[in-house]
Amino acid sequence: MSFSTNQILQVLRGVKHPETGEDIVGMGMVDDVVIEGKNVGFSLKFKKPNDPFVGSLKKACVKILEDNLDGIDIRGNIKERFPKPKGMHTPPEPSRDSMEHVKNVIAVASGKGGVGKSTVASNLAVSLAKSGAKVGLIDADIFGPSIPKMFNVEGQRPMVKKEDNVDWIEPVENYGVKMLSIGFFVKPEDALVWRGPMATGALQQIIRQGDWGELDYLLIDLPPGTSDIHLTIVQEMAITGAIIVSTPQAVAIADAIKGIRMFTGKQINVPILGLVENMAWFTPEELPDNKYYLFGKEGVKHLADAEKVALLGQIPIVQSVREGGDTGHPAASDEDSIVGAAFKDLADEVKQAIEMRNATQEPTQRVEIKHK
Repeated sequence: MSFSTNQILQVLRGVKHPETGEDIVGMGMVDDVVIEGKNVGFSLKFKKPNDPFVGSLKKACVKILEDNLDGIDIRGNIKERFPKPKGMHTPPEPSRDSMEHVKNVIAVASGKGGVGKSTVASNLAVSLAKSGAKVGLIDADIFGPSIPKMFNVEGQRPMVKKEDNVDWIEPVENYGVKMLSIGFFVKPEDALVWRGPMATGALQQIIRQGDWGELDYLLIDLPPGTSDIHLTIVQEMAITGAIIVSTPQAVAIADAIKGIRMFTGKQINVPILGLVENMAWFTPEELPDNKYYLFGKEGVKHLADAEKVALLGQIPIVQSVREGGDTGHPAASDEDSIVGAAFKDLADEVKQAIEMRNATQEPTQRVEIKHK
């Protein structure tokens, strides 16, 4: 015995959306009904990406169908569909590769939040640019984009040019760094509550349609931890190498190890260029020779030794770093400052690490995630 579409829809009329009180069929939420014997599937179309009733409505659909239609197999067959974020579209297939003239792609990652990963990525980009390199920066922290604020370009919107029926996005530029961020397409005060496919789709559009031109280095400021965003990046781009940022304390070190394992795992296999110890010590600007180890001493250095990877730099805490991030004037723009000098040294170490990696290892390939 097989069920009919009318039977399915009739039963689902008994499910009401908690916010409106209307039945989900009458609201036009049920679509793409597929029936193969007693195996039934369909899509639930939601009007907003952050609908808080997604989970409860799916459960209600399963329960009412199982209670009313004997032997129905519905579990796991309900798909979710959401509207596209305003200003973002399904990534097209451009006629040229946006990464064609990008020499090196560097992922800047951290095992946990709060370790200053975006600050390191921003200031490293500025220091590389000050050394004469052509530098780009992608803010891939979809749920907490901070690059526009750090570069004092909040409120700007990238220019778009059409080529072969594809809209190419011109990066915003400041301090010699070309940058693209989801923050350019949403209001700063709007919370980004997006589900996985929407977030990755927005990031894919930035990657595929970014008109980067020639770059020596393209830095990717990744979200903290490990997520779909990280997998999207390694599938979309050939990553030259990854830099892991951590603070010295044990809880951050434990999470940094997870970041290392993710990149060096068999499926991903992206080389680790090295580690950066951020907030390595506190130095008052008026007492540059004084060091106070607020979060422990050389925890990242010990990790680098244990993992047999390079310690690329140790960045101290100085008040100007926080002030620079808040006001949109990266500390690295002043090479005569304590932190500016530290980031200049970091940029030199990163360039050497990339040269060594490229001289001794094959170019990285885009990752193909195979599901069994």
